Parts: sequence; structure tokens; C-alpha cells
Amino acid sequence: MVPDFNNRIRQVAFLLIVTALALIVFKQLYIFFPGFLGALTLYILCRRYYFHLTEQRKWKKGLTAILFMVLFMACIVAPVYFALQMIFQKVEAIVENPEQVNQVIDAISAQLREWTGQDLLTKEATTDIRKKATSFIPGILNSSATMLGNLLMILFLAFFMFKNGRLMEKTLEHYIPLKHKNIQSLADETCGMVRANALGIPLISLIQGLVALLGYWIVGIDDFVLLGLITGLCAFFPVIGTAMIWLPLVIFLFSKGESGKAIGLAAYSVTIIGNIDYVARISFLQKVGNVHPVITILGLIAGLRLFGFWGFIFGPLLISLLLLLVRIYRNEFGGAVKSPSPPSI
Repeated sequence: MVPDFNNRIRQVAFLLIVTALALIVFKQLYIFFPGFLGALTLYILCRRYYFHLTEQRKWKKGLTAILFMVLFMACIVAPVYFALQMIFQKVEAIVENPEQVNQVIDAISAQLREWTGQDLLTKEATTDIRKKATSFIPGILNSSATMLGNLLMILFLAFFMFKNGRLMEKTLEHYIPLKHKNIQSLADETCGMVRANALGIPLISLIQGLVALLGYWIVGIDDFVLLGLITGLCAFFPVIGTAMIWLPLVIFLFSKGESGKAIGLAAYSVTIIGNIDYVARISFLQKVGNVHPVITILGLIAGLRLFGFWGFIFGPLLISLLLLLVRIYRNEFGGAVKSPSPPSI
């Protein structure tokens, strides 16, 4: 009895030491956590093609992994980099010379006052909006050094994940304390969840951004490319995201006396931009994987605070993973618990 008790004490002490060391390491490397999530996402999305090339076509593992890294840089990183550079330059110009933005806000405030008879945007409110915007935007975009560090971490980790993929999967299967069927269910649902969050949500945002860009160009708005990019970024927020851009634009056009353009943009935005989200979800996104808008919004709120810019992708992913683990827990340990039957009337 005493030896068993001593063994338990030693086991608990050892686990406490391991947990403490793990927390210390995580605290120091937390800034690169999005890089780990990005590498894992890239691995999950491409593992089937990688194993097909290396196991069936007999391609060399290292060279194939490098090929995937090059394709990732060319197809994803390069377009995102140029888009962010355009946004960075505009944000920097606004921060250094906010007079143009102040004029737009004042014009919108005057137009709202004319329509409603109320001073909805007081000077205190507009000043507060400017302060929050100038502090919020850099926080989302993160520093260039942090983004570069996470990008390098994605490439570094993803290379070794691909090269040692089978061994990594067998090791995880050995150490995960679940039944085999639940491990398989966890793997399948994680793959579907990653596809939905890493492909589905950005795909909707890209489509809405391009459609909005086309509308801004048709109406004749200056900087229509930049505004289209920002609209696509805001489209990560379902339902209300795109309206955060086009609605102030409509009000601003009315304030300048360009009622025709304002009405045209409003009609285009409500009928086309606003319905793209619904059309995309009920059509090809059903094949990629859909994410409930509530999960997306909650994930973005948490993700942007945790990861900055990377939170657009990994915030909803974490919420989905949490719900998946709860469901797996019920399947693993709640089999004997029956749901209460409704009372008879």
C-alpha cells in the first residue's frame, strides 16, 4: 500500500514539473503560436497530396516538402504581402496626415445630422473614433517583425511535419488518451474543420472583396482597389462586415451631393454584396465546409485579441476546435449518461 502511495506521489510530482516546464516554454514561445497553427493548417490541407506524391509517385520527401513551401509562398504569401503593403502604406499616410479622414468623418456627421436632426457624431465621439482606429488598426496588422517571424515558423515547422508526417501521426495516435474510433473521428472532423476555417471563410471574404471592388469601380470611387481589399478584410465578420465600409461610403457620397452614385452604390451593395455571403454558403462552400456565423464572430473577437492579424484565420479555428473536443469528450466518457426524456403532459 505504501509503495503504491509513494509511486503516486512521485508521478504527481513529475507531472507538476513537466507542466511547469511546458508553461514556461509556451510563455516564451507564445508569440510564435500562430506560426505553429499555420504550419499545422498547411499540413492538414496538403497532406493527402504530399503522401500521394511521395508514397505512390515515389518523389523524394525533402524535395517534395520544399516544393510545397515554394507553392505556399507563391500562391498565398506573395498576394497577401502585396495586399497588406498597400494597406500599410495607406494606414501610415492616414496616421501621419489624418486631415483627409477628419474631413470624411465631418462630412458623414453633417449628413447624418441633416437626415436625423440629431448630432449623432459629436466632436467627442469622432475624436474617440479616430483614437481607437489609429490604435486598433496597427494592433490587428501586427508588427512586420512578428508577422515575418511567424511566417518563417510556418515554413520551418511545415517542412518537418511533411517530411516526418507518418511518424508524427503514429506518435500522436499513441499518446492521445482516446479510443481508436474517437481518434479517427477527431482526425476526420479536424480536417473538415480546418478546411472550413482556412479555406471557406477566406474564400467568402475574397469573393465579397472582389465583388465590392467591382462595384466601387463602376460607381467611380477613388482608391477602389484599396477599399475593395479593406471590404474583403471586413467581410470576415459575417452579415455586417461589408456594411462597415460601403455604408459610410454611401453616406459620404450623399454629403458631397452625388446622390446618383450614392443610390447606385447602396442598391448594388444591398442586393449583390450583401447576398454573396448567402449564395456562397449554400453553393460551393457546402463542399469545402461551412462555419456558422456565430462561431466566426466569436472566433474573430477572441482571435484578434490573441493573435492580431493571424486571428482572422485561427480565431474561428480555435472556437471550432473547442466545440469538437467537447463533442469528442461526450462520445468518449459520456456513453453511459442518458439524456433526460421530456416530461409527459
